Amino acid sequence: MNRSFPVVLVSALAAALLAAAAASAEQAEPQAGAPVGLMAQTLVRTVIATKSMIASDAVFTGDVQAQGQTSVSFRTAGKIETRLVEVGDHVAADQVLARLDPREQRSNLANAQAALASAEALSTQAKLGFKRQEQLMASGYTTRPSYDNAEQQLRTTQAAVDSAKAALGAAQEQLSYTELRSGVAGVVLSRSLEVGQVVQAGQSVLTLAQDGPRDAVFNVYEALLAAPPQSGTVDVTLQGNPTVTALGSVREISPSVDPASGTVRVKVGLKETPPAMTLGAVVIGRGRFQSHAAVVLPWSALYRWKSQPAVWVRDPSAGTVAPRVVTIDRYGPDSIALAGGVASGEEVVIAGIQFLRPGQTVTVAEQVATGAAK
Repeated sequence: MNRSFPVVLVSALAAALLAAAAASAEQAEPQAGAPVGLMAQTLVRTVIATKSMIASDAVFTGDVQAQGQTSVSFRTAGKIETRLVEVGDHVAADQVLARLDPREQRSNLANAQAALASAEALSTQAKLGFKRQEQLMASGYTTRPSYDNAEQQLRTTQAAVDSAKAALGAAQEQLSYTELRSGVAGVVLSRSLEVGQVVQAGQSVLTLAQDGPRDAVFNVYEALLAAPPQSGTVDVTLQGNPTVTALGSVREISPSVDPASGTVRVKVGLKETPPAMTLGAVVIGRGRFQSHAAVVLPWSALYRWKSQPAVWVRDPSAGTVAPRVVTIDRYGPDSIALAGGVASGEEVVIAGIQFLRPGQTVTVAEQVATGAAK
């Protein structure tokens, strides 16, 4: 007897069983072209679209800056001998921030003092000579030309004294210029000076943020400024601590667009600056713009159709649904506002959209009120 017969028989039986199972599975699955009515009807929830007035809230991030900044520079040239402040230090208006090597100015001051002493000595001698000529003139023992010469000498020496005093004042002022003082109280934002560095008169070496009012500075897109805000105020919140808030108003809008970022710089003046909102602190600004009409739907209604945002709209007469491409006005925490694509009175599917196909007949399980849909 052939021993291979049982193996062949088992293989044939296995193949038959697999074929039967495949045929049963094919009969159990609905065909792709099967009519919709042969499948179980889909239950959906809908809402009747209505337009309502909404106010757009713009949220942007910025930082706190001083309304006034001062560039500090020496008023005379020289080599820096001492630097007394660092970035971040708070300085008073009359505080010395740095000093130049004062040897040249001190030498000029000594020369001016010596010149004044010499002029005063000549002036004293001229005064004595004039008094002597004045007495002799009264007794008739001198001539008129001698008297006039003494008077002229006195006036010349007095003028020399005045000139020497002015030169001394200038030398003293030049010596004072070797000490760098800001003139205003504030915080050091940046510095570009080191000990031993030679600086020129007028060269900026420190930048100070003046004490006083603060700005919240934001870089916003130009399109956002096309619509005027509903109110002139902006709510400012400290990012690190949302409980710290302030109220501000738009103080300055840059007339040009930043070519790198395509944004416009907006400065919002804070009415009262909380202590926690220090210079450079990151803040969040919220502004409310003019109200306008839009159709508001819950997030669950949003669908993607042909790479565009869309919703499913139900035809009440036919009971079928179709996708509709829409234009989004804004996104909310739990809703979307449509700028176009759906008109008031149309029925929009808000639940069950994952089972829908164009032209499919659906059954409305519940029609949600507009207020509840939001």
